[in-house]
Amino acid sequence: MNIKHLKITTDELFKKTDDLSCKIIDIRPVDAYNGWQLKNEIRGGHIKNAKSLPYKWSNYMDWIEMVHKKQISPQHYIIVYGYDNDEIDQIAQRFLKSGYKKVYVYYDFINEWSTNEKLPMQQLQRFKHLVSAEWVNALISGGKPQHYHNSKFVIVHSHYRNRDAYLSGHIHGAIDMDTLALEAPQTWNRRSPEELKSALENHGITADTTVILYGKFMFPDNADEFPGSAAGDIGAIRNAFIMMYAGVKDVRILNGGFQSWEDAGFEISYTDEQKIPVHDFGLKIPANPELAVDTPEAKEMIASKNAELVCVRSWPEFIGEVSGYNYIEAKGRIPGAVFADCGSDAYHMENYRNFDHTTREFHEIAEIWDNNGITPDKHLAFYCGTGWRGSEAWFNSWLMGWPNVSVYDGGWFEWSNDPKNPFETGVPLTTNNR
Repeated sequence: MNIKHLKITTDELFKKTDDLSCKIIDIRPVDAYNGWQLKNEIRGGHIKNAKSLPYKWSNYMDWIEMVHKKQISPQHYIIVYGYDNDEIDQIAQRFLKSGYKKVYVYYDFINEWSTNEKLPMQQLQRFKHLVSAEWVNALISGGKPQHYHNSKFVIVHSHYRNRDAYLSGHIHGAIDMDTLALEAPQTWNRRSPEELKSALENHGITADTTVILYGKFMFPDNADEFPGSAAGDIGAIRNAFIMMYAGVKDVRILNGGFQSWEDAGFEISYTDEQKIPVHDFGLKIPANPELAVDTPEAKEMIASKNAELVCVRSWPEFIGEVSGYNYIEAKGRIPGAVFADCGSDAYHMENYRNFDHTTREFHEIAEIWDNNGITPDKHLAFYCGTGWRGSEAWFNSWLMGWPNVSVYDGGWFEWSNDPKNPFETGVPLTTNNR
C-alpha cells in the first residue's frame, strides 16, 4: 500500500484531536514527547491527546504488546506523526501489517503544528528534570545543553551496596553513591539532617549543584535482601527525593538510566572517579521538609478529607497475601490508604515504566491514579514498603506539577513495626480499582 495516499492534513488532524475513535501516535523519542525540543521546533511537547510510541520501540519483538497495553486497537483510526517521514512510513506500514485498517500519516508537525499556537499541544510540566542520554553527553562534552544554566554539576551513579554495578561501566565522569549514604538501613528512612549534610558534602554536592542521577539494572547476589537493589533508576529516584528534601535546587534523572546511555552508543567509562568534597552544603537541612511525611502526619492525613495516603505496592501486598519483603513479617495495609498499583510485586514498577526502562507516558500514570481516586487537588503522600517505590510515584506526580505531594518515608515497614498501629487484610469493601 502506498503510504503517500494516506497523508492527512493539519486541518484534518486538528478535527481529530478530541475524537475518541482516533489514536494519534507520536513516534518521536519520549523526551520530545515530554517537552524537549530535539529538532529546534518552535514549541515543545506533543499534539493534544497523542500517545507516545517511539520509533525505537519498533526494534523490539514485543512492540505489538506495547501497542495493546496502550489500548490502541484495530477499530481506531491511527494517525502517525514524528520527526522523520521515512520512520513515520515504517510505523504506518507496521500497523497495517498488524491488522490495522484505518492508518494515516502526518508529516507537518515541525513546519505547521508546532509553529501555530492555536493548535493544541501538551507537555510534562517539569520535563526539564527528566533528561536524555544525549543531553547528558552534551553536558559532559563541555556544551550548554537545552535548559541548563549552571556552572556546577555532578553526575551520580546510584546503587545499593553494589559498587560492581558502577565499576563494571558507567557514564564518563560519574561518581558512585550508595543509597545508604542518604538512608539508614535500620529504618530505611532518610538520614538525619547532620548525616545528610555530611554525605552530600563528601560527594561534592551543594544546594546549588545540578545533580544528574541514574542507575543500572543488574541482579547482584544481594538482590533478595532488598527489593530495589537490582532496580536501576528507582534507587536514583530515591536519592533524588532525599536530595530535594535536603535542598538541592536542581535535581535531574536520566530517563531510562544507564540503559539509555548504552542504547545511544555513548562511551562507557571504567575509571573509579574520586569524589571531590565541598566545604559547605549551603543551606540548612531540610530546606524542603514538606516533601517528607512521617507517621504522626500520615495518621492526620488518613483522617483528613483533603489528603490521601497513597499505597504504591502490588495487589498481593495490599490485600495481605504477602509482605513483599523477606525482612518484613507483617502482612496487610494501612487502613484508609488508597491503592496506586506499582505492578506485579515489590521488585517491579512496570505500571510506571516502559519496557526500555524510561518513565511511562505521564497521561497513562495520571489515568491510573484518577481511576483510583487519586487527584491533584489533595495533599498526597506516597508510600510503599520502605520508600523506594513511593519515591518513584512521588517523582512522577512532582514532574506533572501536582502542587502538594510528599513521600510517607516510613511506609509499611515503620507502620507495621508498631503493634499499636491498626492494619487491614483482604479485599476492601469499597475498593477503588478491583
